[in-house]
Amino acid sequence: MAAPERRIAGMPSRTFERGAAVFRQGDVGPREAYLVHEGTIEVRRRVGDEERTLRMLRKGDLLGEVALFGHAPHSATAVALERAVLLVIAADRLERLVRTKPALALALIRQLARMASATEDAGRRTSGR
Repeated sequence: MAAPERRIAGMPSRTFERGAAVFRQGDVGPREAYLVHEGTIEVRRRVGDEERTLRMLRKGDLLGEVALFGHAPHSATAVALERAVLLVIAADRLERLVRTKPALALALIRQLARMASATEDAGRRTSGR
């Protein structure tokens, strides 16, 4: 469970204690993404009976953007491995930033491509291909 929201550099933030889920695979949550400000977040996906770690996120990494841009449920579970502070970025604000900051749009595209590749690799390991 997240601690009450506070503001950092004018942005709302949420604090998650060790073991707390930011969101779970299949959840449909608020239209927002998160920027890791402190701590480490592990992103996991359940495939059949097995849970796979997809990636580890640290300060400066974006989280939740796939569900946000895809208007879909979360495709993975995100858990705080230690106390973590996440900046909350509402959908409209992130969309505005992407439209006005081409470098941010390119960074997001690169991150999405890395995630797609990691997901594909995890799927191959699970299926034995």
